[in-house]
Amino acid sequence: MKHGNLLSETLQMPSGSGDIEISLLRRYKKQAEPFNGSSTIIMMHGATFSSGSLYDTELEGASFMDVMAEAGFDVYAVDVRGYGNSTRPPSMEKQFCQTEPAVRTDIAVEDFSAAVNYVMNKNSLSRVNIIGMSWGGTVAASFTIRNGEKVHRLGLIAPQWLSNRPVPIDSGGDLGAWRRVDINAMHERWLSSAPEDKRADLIPAGGFDAWRKKTLSYEPDRSFREQGAIKASNGAIQDIREYWTADRPYYNPSDIKAPLLLIHGEWDSDVPVELMQTWFLSARGSSQKRWLEIGEATHMMVLEKNRHQVFNALIEFLKEPGC
Repeated sequence: MKHGNLLSETLQMPSGSGDIEISLLRRYKKQAEPFNGSSTIIMMHGATFSSGSLYDTELEGASFMDVMAEAGFDVYAVDVRGYGNSTRPPSMEKQFCQTEPAVRTDIAVEDFSAAVNYVMNKNSLSRVNIIGMSWGGTVAASFTIRNGEKVHRLGLIAPQWLSNRPVPIDSGGDLGAWRRVDINAMHERWLSSAPEDKRADLIPAGGFDAWRKKTLSYEPDRSFREQGAIKASNGAIQDIREYWTADRPYYNPSDIKAPLLLIHGEWDSDVPVELMQTWFLSARGSSQKRWLEIGEATHMMVLEKNRHQVFNALIEFLKEPGC
């Protein structure tokens, strides 16, 4: 399918476990020369919303994926099981209280790894660029640590880190396999991270409605869609309790050796700035690391007015010459 001068496709690949299939969105410009490792990007979503929701919602005519593809990259966005067009685990079709939290981080890393290997094998690549956001930062960083030779450069957008206070995404109580997320209610929660006098223009005009429509389009349960809600797996929430609020890091940032760009928004209430400072200072293994703080931006910065600061920083970083 064409999108302006860009080409789009959705790929399905086996996860390697049971009947689970992993979905990848692809966006690229047709060109004479094949893409190489430094011009290929593989993106990983967060704990609640799919890659299509975060990276392929059009705002003012272009999505995150569109912008990166226009810049000359071959862009893939992965959905691990339970998200987007990927297969849902059977437990997500049951009553939420009947089963253990679905899609723990270990499983997400396995699915993401399978997707990266699929892209590399399909295109005969020895390495690629990786981008991860929030929980996806945990997945992306963990993959990089375990497969350093496969990662050209690593971009992390507000990754999870250790917290000594409750994390907003965890509302408490017992966890089943999944949780219900009211998309309409997200508007107020999203804006609440910003100062009251700055909320009116935080999201571009029509942006929330576009994001809402895109997000709901990936919900396979019609009754949920009609209610303006989605199912989100609870594995990441269980891992918050067992790792991030238990002073037990899932991975050690100092084990990241690849060139590294950390991006954070000043109004991020999910991952406050002091957590990012601790994370950055802990990332002692990369000799090429930098931290960009985006002003007037929340945890959802890739869908806000200052999103192009994020995009431009990533483009510049990924296109730098060198190793």
